[in-house]
Amino acid sequence: MKAKVNGTFRDLADGTSVAAVVALVGAPAQGVAVALDGAVVPKALWEKTIVPDGGVVEVLTAVQGG
Repeated sequence: MKAKVNGTFRDLADGTSVAAVVALVGAPAQGVAVALDGAVVPKALWEKTIVPDGGVVEVLTAVQGG
């Protein structure tokens, strides 16, 4: 299946979880937020939330600045 991850279409296996996508993009363990089709997915649900075919996933990391 295909899903758009951070603006780029990727081939993912059927049943791929949000947690697997976070690992795929190499995001750190802390300071990460994920949106699936425009809705924030709580971290407690990452393992259970499956990315659908054609889904749009945004993995966002916190950045310090000033």
